[in-house]
Amino acid sequence: MGLRLSFCRQSTDKAAQLASSSAAPKTEPEMLLSKLSPRSMAQTASNAARSMSSEASFQVKDYKLHKLEQGPSTNVTVTRDDALKYYHDMVRVRRMETAASNMYKEKIIRGFCHLYSGQEACAVGIEAAIRRDDAVITAYRAHGWTLTRGATMTQVLAELTGRQSGVQYGKGGSMHMYLPNFYGGNGIVGAQIPLGTGIALALKYKKTDNLCVTLYGDGAANQGQVFEAYNMAALWKLPVIYVCENNGFGMGTSAERSSASTAYYTRGDYIPGIWVDAMDVLAMREATHFAAEHCRTGKGPIVLEAATYRYYGHSMSDPGTSYRKREQVEEVRKSRDPIAHFKDRLLSSGLSTEEELKSIEQDVVKEVAEAVQIAKSDKELPPDELWTDVYPDNDQFKFRGVTPMSIKQGRKSARQQ
Repeated sequence: MGLRLSFCRQSTDKAAQLASSSAAPKTEPEMLLSKLSPRSMAQTASNAARSMSSEASFQVKDYKLHKLEQGPSTNVTVTRDDALKYYHDMVRVRRMETAASNMYKEKIIRGFCHLYSGQEACAVGIEAAIRRDDAVITAYRAHGWTLTRGATMTQVLAELTGRQSGVQYGKGGSMHMYLPNFYGGNGIVGAQIPLGTGIALALKYKKTDNLCVTLYGDGAANQGQVFEAYNMAALWKLPVIYVCENNGFGMGTSAERSSASTAYYTRGDYIPGIWVDAMDVLAMREATHFAAEHCRTGKGPIVLEAATYRYYGHSMSDPGTSYRKREQVEEVRKSRDPIAHFKDRLLSSGLSTEEELKSIEQDVVKEVAEAVQIAKSDKELPPDELWTDVYPDNDQFKFRGVTPMSIKQGRKSARQQ
């Protein structure tokens, strides 16, 4: 993860700058620092790391509850290692999406491109509370989720540019990325909700203790299929966490203009629900812990309304300024940004230092640069790959005496003649 301290490097650079400037006399601490050997400075950095707090507790915003007598705790404890991981993961998503935005503007990425910037705490907080073998399915704003589910940054960015090193070999693009236990990336608004319910049904049928996190936006929340899925999930007590990522706008329509009730956590009626401040990664983690325990103990589905905000427009073709003011976006960035807010907590609690967090950010910048280079230079798929990956490699499945693979191979042979 590259959580090294950059204290030594920065201190050496600063000492060199002071030595070359006759106008800036050294202070006593700086004179002492300049006399330290590299080994001594490394030991100083190591001591600084050991002096950090091992854990800290924070108060998060009150949750709003529906059909629950008790909800998640608002007093949240986090270890130093976990906190640094959450910070690292959120910075990775943010930096990756910024790179995607830049490549779209350069016309290297074409077509649909929905960015997750501003909503990082939702994905990272949920991932911190579930297991890797749990299922996740989401809508078309899927880049961040693909990364947190285990894809490399190169795989995500190369998928956006249609290159062979993409997570789907360049065939899926922005909205169709998949991994084991990650079912996309779905381009049809709301279509993932009944699919996620079906995944939860399969998990229960197999008698596992896994669950399915089914995400959708406030724009999809008014569709009829949502309530059909709710009904079946409640009837069969399916292990599904429905997460409404309420970022305030369905495309260019505000939640207040599209919904008679914007209390999405109550929309399940007979299904319990929780409203959570999803600009706070710790609040999101605690709410998901609570919801996961609810599902794993056989109590059935639960709804989380994750109150969040997207910084970009609906997609890259939407400037996002015709239905809201730039000042509104800037105000959220200044007062509620999930990464800046969490960084303040890390520093004020003694869980980390400015130098350590800067080192994390520098590592991520390097990772992004390398991923962008591959996403721009890797080969595109040849035309004959259009026919591959259509059917699974399953020779046991036959239809009218032939397997899907033999159909594919037959077509390929015919083209080669």
